[in-house]
Amino acid sequence: MERDTLILLKPDFADPAFPGTRFYCWHCALMEGVIASFPELAEKIDVLRIEWPRPRSEVVELIGAENQSLPVLIFADGTGEGLATGSYGERLFAEGKDAILDALSKRHGIPFPHS
Repeated sequence: MERDTLILLKPDFADPAFPGTRFYCWHCALMEGVIASFPELAEKIDVLRIEWPRPRSEVVELIGAENQSLPVLIFADGTGEGLATGSYGERLFAEGKDAILDALSKRHGIPFPHS
């Protein structure tokens, strides 16, 4: 991968465990808000929006079947050391909203979230 890639779930999905109810992933919605707030970020990273059901083939191909939780930031090849929360082969990634936001700030120059 030449650039960091942020993978998000598309909003408005159904979960068969809850018939008749529609959902969105609030962590993914948070990332969408960060991208909207800092449009220059979308010029620095790739953003991939995928469907909710598993298996998530786009994710499996990049970081393995055991790493399908989203959102996830997959670092460009040869980068991400010190920021990664996981790896798949030689590919590093950050999983979880806090780790992703930290990596976006440190790697791509957006402000840090205030707690």
